[in-house]
Amino acid sequence: MDNLPQSLVLEILSRLTDSTDLARCRVVSKTFNSLSHDVRSINLTCSMSCYLKSRSPEAIVLVTPFKTVFKDLVSRSGRLDSVSLGVDKSLGGISFDDVDDDSDDLYLTDSSFVNTWLPRIAQDLKSLSISDFWVQSCWRRSDALSLISLSCHGLGKLVLRNAWLSVDGLIPMPMLSILTLEFVRLDDEDLSKINTCFPNLIELNLIGVGGLREPKINLLQLRTCKWSVSNAPLSLAICAPKLANFQLKCIRPRSIVLEASSLSAFDIAIEDTDELKLIDCHSILYLQFESSNLACLFSLFRLCKAVKRLKVDSVRRHEHTKVKSFGFETLFESFPFVSYLELGPGAWHDMEASFCTGGLKYRIEMKTLKEFVAHLVVQHIESTLAFIFSVVDNCTKLSDVSLLIHCDVHPYVAGNLMSKCRSYCPRVRWRLGIWKEGMRDTWVSDAN
Repeated sequence: MDNLPQSLVLEILSRLTDSTDLARCRVVSKTFNSLSHDVRSINLTCSMSCYLKSRSPEAIVLVTPFKTVFKDLVSRSGRLDSVSLGVDKSLGGISFDDVDDDSDDLYLTDSSFVNTWLPRIAQDLKSLSISDFWVQSCWRRSDALSLISLSCHGLGKLVLRNAWLSVDGLIPMPMLSILTLEFVRLDDEDLSKINTCFPNLIELNLIGVGGLREPKINLLQLRTCKWSVSNAPLSLAICAPKLANFQLKCIRPRSIVLEASSLSAFDIAIEDTDELKLIDCHSILYLQFESSNLACLFSLFRLCKAVKRLKVDSVRRHEHTKVKSFGFETLFESFPFVSYLELGPGAWHDMEASFCTGGLKYRIEMKTLKEFVAHLVVQHIESTLAFIFSVVDNCTKLSDVSLLIHCDVHPYVAGNLMSKCRSYCPRVRWRLGIWKEGMRDTWVSDAN
């Protein structure tokens, strides 16, 4: 191995996905040991097996503590562009009772621990990710975020997971463009510190961030945002004139105010809301909407006439719940320029039920629709076929229809339905697929 060109050896070492292997390589040869210091990234993850070995009595002397391994890697490295430190997701099943209270080896956002290694590499660091061990960190307030802002002036990407983060002492980081906070308790109720200290964010991901009451995102450079709200805040407000892609998932906010004049793709999943106010959001081309009340879709997005790709579904359906009429033709009155339409199982159920009570009320020509995808459960094949045929008859430009049938439907029924669809309208390209709750859709075949 010592005869290999040094540039090739360095390339091999740089491609190691787990820096534990990098530490092992240092004892293989002098060349490996020397060149390992030039690797520009560290990616260290504590696996379940490593965790269990460290807790076994016979391994106390043999297993090096996880934090010690990491600090040794950092101390022996030169310039580092990227550092990723965390625990494997499999450790998420560990309970409080299984953890030694005196052990802090996996408390990775511990301020004193962060201070032992971060200042040494902060000057050149461009990307930093810390995924803490939730069992040890959830009840301990950490100053890690403030320490990072004090040290890493050139940091461009920051990811913090499974921690309780203070914003005391947080200072502006104008170079930071990507921020991800996931399953974090954040001491910033209205996100004012986030807005002030990270003014140039281009991408913001807030996944399961707790501690928010009336959060407001006010970021002038933001282009992509993914926001999954774990609690039920009173209101949400987003002001981002350059925002193009926005994914929002929340339970029952009192109001949502969105001001985003450049928004083109909006994916929203809400149980219900008293008010969704869209300010200057007329440029939306792709809309994905999921709610327990699909009837509100029309009132919430009545001014978004430019939508061309639309995905709709309803959630938390109960058989005894009375459903407001939600017709296929009404959908096209609200979104007249849709060329791609995908209906989830809940939306299909509502539309088929509406059709069975009175057919398509208005025989309008839906000239723009070219591709149609539907997730369905075939309970009464004749009713399902009648609805499908009516859609095909009204959509004169329709060329592709994909029917995803629930896995519990007998294959004979599914095959019979597709055979009749193909015979009724041979001009359309029919595709057959299978869907199941919590699973990825599976395509079976083209029926043509």
